Amino acid sequence: MENIAKGAAEVTLIEDGFQVLRLKNDTDDSAHFHHDVDNSFIQFHFCLKGQVELAFNEGGYKLNLSEQNSYLLYNPSRDLPINLDLKGHTWFICVLVSIKKFHSLFSPDAQQISFLSAENKDKKYYVDGSISPSMAVALHQLMNYNLNDAIKRLYFKGKSYELMSLYFNSPEDADVEACPFLVDEENMRKIKKAKEIIIERMTSPPSLNELSMEIGLSLKKLKEGFKEVYGDTVYGFLLDHKMNYARQLLDSGQHNVNEVGLKVGYSTASHFISAFKKKYGTTPKRYLTGK
Repeated sequence: MENIAKGAAEVTLIEDGFQVLRLKNDTDDSAHFHHDVDNSFIQFHFCLKGQVELAFNEGGYKLNLSEQNSYLLYNPSRDLPINLDLKGHTWFICVLVSIKKFHSLFSPDAQQISFLSAENKDKKYYVDGSISPSMAVALHQLMNYNLNDAIKRLYFKGKSYELMSLYFNSPEDADVEACPFLVDEENMRKIKKAKEIIIERMTSPPSLNELSMEIGLSLKKLKEGFKEVYGDTVYGFLLDHKMNYARQLLDSGQHNVNEVGLKVGYSTASHFISAFKKKYGTTPKRYLTGK
């Protein structure tokens, strides 16, 4: 991924007329990103976490996309270059599909099909919605890709096609027996429940065995699924959450270092100070006096 002001951005060409943009900003600051897109492309925007501000018409119109939400846009009458600001700690994926390619995904007669009828050919499409659990699985797999570079393009193609299938899948028409994604969706709910549990009980978290039993998922699937969805181990994710919360408490100015350590689950100040320094490169006391 290339740098975007303290963040990272990557554009992957899946095939002609099909691109995936992955943007990750793990800093506290906002990061800006620009990508030219002409009017032959449908844009699918997905905010996995954090918040994104999309700007159109040279900044004349702005749209905020929050965590776990999506936005589809298509305007056949004008180019819509992507200009966006990623707020701190934001993950964002954009899938760009040309109209020609889009037809081919749904019909073998792509060349003969008009996306819009003659009377609607200049109609704009702007559709917002939420990210379903099954879509979130595919999105996190795209974001946290860590396999061999030689198969990356093939992997991205498969996951992007899966994402498009899930996006246009109508829940009320879904055939449970024929839908291979419902198992993933159920597992996704359990993984999200695991995250909620460890955050709620961060001062005294359950063991991995206890957690797997509570959410009804095997230990192996819990470990693999959590890493796949959130990009970290269960306790690695919990440590990050505790340190971020500790920093917020310190920023408030209402608690001393010992109190903050206790609030995030450390029985001794020395253990808290050591963990904080490992995460941020400075002690809590120096962090406070440096502000």
